[in-house]
Amino acid sequence: MNKVMKQMLIAIMLVAFTGGIALAETEMVIVSWGGAYTMSQQKAYHEPYMKLHPDIKIINDDSAGTGAAKLRAQVEAGNVTWDILDSLAADAIALCDEGLIEEINHDVDLAAAPDGTPASKDFGDLIVCPCYVPTIVYSTTFGYRTDKFATPPTTIADVFNLKKFPGKRALQKSAIDNLEWALVADGVDVTKVYDVLSTPEGVDRAFKKLDTIKDSVVWWSKGAQTPQLLADGEVVIGSTYNGRLFQAIAVEKQPIAMLWDAQIFDLDGFVIPKGAPNKDEALKYLKFATDTQRLADQAKYISYGPARKSSAPMVGKHAELGIDMKPHMPTAPANSKRIVVKDHMWWADNQVELTERFNAWLAR
Repeated sequence: MNKVMKQMLIAIMLVAFTGGIALAETEMVIVSWGGAYTMSQQKAYHEPYMKLHPDIKIINDDSAGTGAAKLRAQVEAGNVTWDILDSLAADAIALCDEGLIEEINHDVDLAAAPDGTPASKDFGDLIVCPCYVPTIVYSTTFGYRTDKFATPPTTIADVFNLKKFPGKRALQKSAIDNLEWALVADGVDVTKVYDVLSTPEGVDRAFKKLDTIKDSVVWWSKGAQTPQLLADGEVVIGSTYNGRLFQAIAVEKQPIAMLWDAQIFDLDGFVIPKGAPNKDEALKYLKFATDTQRLADQAKYISYGPARKSSAPMVGKHAELGIDMKPHMPTAPANSKRIVVKDHMWWADNQVELTERFNAWLAR
């Protein structure tokens, strides 16, 4: 090999080598919830996106449970390290009002439906604020041990009935959802919950009902805790996200069943923090990850309903189990006979005050 050819070969190798370094340079941090949920995002969104964009490496951060508070702290410190945050709708409304997350032009920044329907119409009223891109409709509901009761619980009132259904309960360490359930268990119609909670007497009534089971509650802070507590027999009934219970029942074959009564419908979705280090890349990712196909693909791995209307007909079988996922969705007719539709604006306005009262109540 002559000198010129050697020099050319070295040059080609250097280009390839430095190109390889450049391809791995952009690390995009996406904050989500961990466990089966992050896994579903990894399979449906992250891996396909990184395959299309080998210069992007997605880093998962599982601290979405405290995401709003941590984002506020990052902004205050002037050190935002996240590119995308997976957020509940009420948190997104508050963060948007505070100017801590970016506004999204849904019809420019997001993909249209396959038939050309603009994203804003495809998502419809699930776009609860200008900064939010909804991805899933999920519910927080109850699971129970199938081997602990001769007659299984069927209503939310049964969760509060320690005499008929003895044993420990698992509830989230939060005012949200628990106040709604307490009122429904006390006889309030699911469509009137927030009317009642909007009065001092209604709040008192909810806490009084929670008092009846307080000493029998194990409090959780992460959605994975309740399925584990149920599997270990430490509780007999517990609340968590329906996808977590699906994982325990259908995948792990635990002796657990779903109690769908008074499930609380909620939204989860993406926001971009103000000052995100890779804002432009985050927008490109959102356009891909929230298109019709990708949202339908996520339902192959977890039982959450896609937020786009155009995605719903594409929901099919579980990618590994081969079972039809439609009956396992919280929106399935058999599961949604009596539901509480979370009022995101109400919680955005009242969360701080009721969280303070809830924490004081817990400490007593």
